[in-house]
Amino acid sequence: MTLHFSRRHLLAGGAALVALLAAAPRAALAQDLAAARALVDALVADVNAVIASGQPETEMIRRFAQIFLAYADVPTIARYSLGADARALTPDQMARYQQAFASYVARKYGSRFREFIGGRIVVEEARAVPNGIEVRTIAHLRNQAPFRVDFWVSDRSGQLRFFNMIVEGGQHAPLRTHRDPGQCSISGAGMWSG
Repeated sequence: MTLHFSRRHLLAGGAALVALLAAAPRAALAQDLAAARALVDALVADVNAVIASGQPETEMIRRFAQIFLAYADVPTIARYSLGADARALTPDQMARYQQAFASYVARKYGSRFREFIGGRIVVEEARAVPNGIEVRTIAHLRNQAPFRVDFWVSDRSGQLRFFNMIVEGGQHAPLRTHRDPGQCSISGAGMWSG
């Protein structure tokens, strides 16, 4: 049995296929946007709770380490911080480095929590970007003008996590590193200058 298709049938079928294919990514993107926003909503809620807790700085740093490990793509960020040297590490060395890196970030930037006391971070919107989803937030701190903090979120590691943070247009630690041998510390220009 042979089937005969007219040009009209082929065009109608092609149009239906294009419409179906165009709708599928939008539905997936909407779910991805909602999931990324939910991740950052939870991250912001945890950070805001620590800020409002009035806990001693050591406890705030400990909580920040837990938050960083829970929400950040630490393996990706740590690997990026090492640059090409990451390829030379064994899996055990990389695991130890990731743990040390997370502790460093917690101590270095967790101590800055006191600047957020009396402030809040508000999630604004989520949108697709080339490497994932950008979730925009606004930080409202005492005696400062509000400023944007954007989190880039991806599930490339197998779990939805943030892998980049941009504060008022510039990447910030712990996500941008100086790879110059004379500058081995993690970048902190701007809000988190160190």
